[in-house]
Amino acid sequence: MEFLANEFVEIYRTEKGKKQFCYTPAICVLDSGRYIFSGDVGGNDATELPGYDAIPKNPANGRVEFGQIFTSDDKGKTWQRRAVRNFCHARPFAVGNTVYLLGHSGDLVIYKSEDAGETWDNGTFLTQNEEWHQSACAYHMEDGVITLVMETVKHREGDHQSGWYVANLCPVVMRARLSDDLTKKESWTFSNKVCFRDVLDVNESDLFGVPFYTPMEKQHLYKDEAGSDRYFCQNPGWLETNVVKITDEKHYWCDKTGKTFHLFMRAHTAGSGFCCLMKAVVSEENGKEIITVMPQENPSGKKVIFLPMPGGQMRFHILYDEKTKLYWLLSTQCTDSMTRIELLSSERYNIPCDERDRLQLSFSKNMVDWCFAGIVAKGDSEKQSRHYACMAIDGDDLVIVSRSGDKDAFSAHNGNMATFHRVKDFRSLVY
Repeated sequence: MEFLANEFVEIYRTEKGKKQFCYTPAICVLDSGRYIFSGDVGGNDATELPGYDAIPKNPANGRVEFGQIFTSDDKGKTWQRRAVRNFCHARPFAVGNTVYLLGHSGDLVIYKSEDAGETWDNGTFLTQNEEWHQSACAYHMEDGVITLVMETVKHREGDHQSGWYVANLCPVVMRARLSDDLTKKESWTFSNKVCFRDVLDVNESDLFGVPFYTPMEKQHLYKDEAGSDRYFCQNPGWLETNVVKITDEKHYWCDKTGKTFHLFMRAHTAGSGFCCLMKAVVSEENGKEIITVMPQENPSGKKVIFLPMPGGQMRFHILYDEKTKLYWLLSTQCTDSMTRIELLSSERYNIPCDERDRLQLSFSKNMVDWCFAGIVAKGDSEKQSRHYACMAIDGDDLVIVSRSGDKDAFSAHNGNMATFHRVKDFRSLVY
């Protein structure tokens, strides 16, 4: 099979033999043609990376995340590191030559560059003593307003979930006017907080196969030959939220007033091929903007929480192309989610649906029915991931950054590279 963009440029590589893992690649393209890349590095040995000790800590809790910002002025052929800052799960966005980077280090943090990414300020924390999450997912910019999502944790009374808390994550919609100072919290409007457990009790649902395994705080699946546990099956939940606006007035879910945004999220169900869906409605009360996150309803009146999507079981990225009037989806192709876990290759990370080595591209006119456009890239083995990717449009091409690994990667989840790929003339893939 011919891949769309299997060749890549290595933006950054961690040191061999160290527990330093490349996470959260993000890219934006400036009007000048410059590319801005951001990514964080995790792992026990991240503290050994150059520049780590000089990063200002989160004043609320002393937390430090290692995040890097790069630029390219030659269409991604070479990259220059411009800054090291305290962030993870961030994404850059531009307003002319001003570039913002919004992420978190426990609390929400935002950085600003007024010279197209050459230099960066020391950042401003927008919250204090809170716990946030996200990835470099899609945002929406229109009429001088940006709409995006960061995710926070909502611990309900009587709830307890250790480890990965996706059942308690709330997609918080944030909106701000681009003419305002986005480094100030008062410039942002925040939505209400709704977590997965507020919407669906999986213990009372049946007939649609969610969750795949018995929901437990930490599902023990089996011990391998060395006697080690192989598990990581938290309760079902959602995470890594993309913001999409549906503008086709023929669409059942279109709001002709333009006040509704749809939230497409990775569905953690231990199954494959589904994403999670909510919507956010913008209204006004006493002259103040209000954002309310709620379920979408179908014409029958039934709420829609799960929606078929190729690769919806893993972090995906959505991009709307005005020229084709199509939504483009960059996601992880799952080919083998039904093999019994004890029979999986030792290179497969975690449970069967966690296959991570095939990055696929699809397109849709309505965010429901998807057409396969091709495989962007594939690793040489199950451990050599091409996943958690982010994309942007540059003329006739899609430019893509991927969380990747080669033979020296620690695992399919914990890769050792951030890679750049280009899908040339991507609109020609439409049929």
